[in-house]
Amino acid sequence: MLEGLLGNKSAEKVMLALYAHEELHASAIAQMYDTALDPIKKQLERFEEAGFLLSRVVGRSRLYSFNQKHPITKPLQELLSVASKIEKNLIIKNNRRDRSPTGDL
Repeated sequence: MLEGLLGNKSAEKVMLALYAHEELHASAIAQMYDTALDPIKKQLERFEEAGFLLSRVVGRSRLYSFNQKHPITKPLQELLSVASKIEKNLIIKNNRRDRSPTGDL
């Protein structure tokens, strides 16, 4: 849904995952979406370089979160809130369709 706005599917996955969980490491995001780790790591690094995200090292993991001091963070999170609700509704609708005897509702 946000792929066109954010530039690619990895960017969308990163932003939606961080919106939902506040702080995550790259492998958790990759596991959530059953996707390759490398594109997720690269996108996290890009967002951090741009100032949208912050990271901190805990043990051997680098945890990422939104940079609350960046001026775009609040509007971005509002957009992600809307996108997240739409995505959940689509998942629910698709699950209902999959369970119906004819495949339709």
